[in-house]
Amino acid sequence: MSDVPPSYKNHRYPVEIISHCVWLYFRFPLSYHEVEELMLERGVIVSYETVRRWCLKFGQAYANSLRRRRPQPGDKWHLDEVFIKINGEQKYLWRAVDADGMVLDILVQNHRDRAAARRFFRKLLKTTGAAPRVIVTDKLRSYGAAHREVMPSVEHRSHKRLNNRAENSHQPTRQRERAMKGFRSVGSAQRFLSAFSGISPHFRPHRHLMTAGRHRLEMIIRFTIWNHITGATGLPATA
Repeated sequence: MSDVPPSYKNHRYPVEIISHCVWLYFRFPLSYHEVEELMLERGVIVSYETVRRWCLKFGQAYANSLRRRRPQPGDKWHLDEVFIKINGEQKYLWRAVDADGMVLDILVQNHRDRAAARRFFRKLLKTTGAAPRVIVTDKLRSYGAAHREVMPSVEHRSHKRLNNRAENSHQPTRQRERAMKGFRSVGSAQRFLSAFSGISPHFRPHRHLMTAGRHRLEMIIRFTIWNHITGATGLPATA
């Protein structure tokens, strides 16, 4: 791959510190303050505001690089939408995964009507650059209407029990939503979840399908990829 790491020009801290903080925040249900505390234990003094700025600046770039390295998605896509609370108001998180559980795209919207479904379908096709053979959704009628407009040649299967793959994929998002005590705005939710859905799954291989040794090897490979796309040489040393 020809991914070029982002520029760290004019940053006081080395890339190893920056990428490690971003990894901590998006991989684990931590606050910026907790990342600051973990780094202090390692002898690295960095403020939570600096961690926040790093996550905003580099999180999406890292996620995009990881997505470019993924294999082509399968031809069977599972789509689902769940409500999330933003400043006490109910919004909807639209999400698509392939048959292996790989996150294809997410979109936070105010509604779950036909226009919202159509908008998500179009964004999904633009992001993946391909159309699936089959899409699987629940019984929400907005999917059927948008399907007929945007991708009528694609087979559409609509059944509640068929869509457990997409519904289960929301669990890490729910965990982070609870840890963050909700999102403050639609924009901040979209920014966080877009980066989160690109970074977090990279460090979540199907552990239940692997032996301990195979899992360790897989994680070493994934950390090597992470260091390559961020430009880091490894974990920061303890002072």
